[in-house]
Amino acid sequence: MIILGIDPGIAIVGYGVIECKGNKFKAIDYGAITTDSNMIFPDRLKLVYDQLTEIIEKYDPDDMAIEELFYNKNAKTVIKVGQARGVEILAAVNRDIPIYEYTPLQIKQAVVGYGRAEKHQVQEMVKLLLNLKKIPKPDDVADALAVALTHGSTLNFKESFRMK
Repeated sequence: MIILGIDPGIAIVGYGVIECKGNKFKAIDYGAITTDSNMIFPDRLKLVYDQLTEIIEKYDPDDMAIEELFYNKNAKTVIKVGQARGVEILAAVNRDIPIYEYTPLQIKQAVVGYGRAEKHQVQEMVKLLLNLKKIPKPDDVADALAVALTHGSTLNFKESFRMK
């Protein structure tokens, strides 16, 4: 099974494509889609959509796993990231790819075994579980791989995480 993990954003969208065979995971590709803050917002959304669509067309994932948004103090930022998350979801929906959501707590629990794990612990486990030479950068990329790993480790229970 091929899983596309997404750490949603507008300035940086982390993505990770992994292969899952049983309880074995292999990184196929990972990186970040970035947009320039000087671009007008609709053009940034289009860029994210277009680049994510290219990734989906290239790897033809079976499932997409995306991190749920958590509210921070800046409502304007949350709204913009929410809009970006919408086009990220749309890119998968337009290819009939099932979408699954995971909270940061669920991701930490699945990857580290502790829901209150620190960011560096998650990053180290991503590196270890995928047998990578170094922690993927920027952090959004490691986060996207962690989302994909979370989905891979919960495949037996996946319907409970399906986006509704």
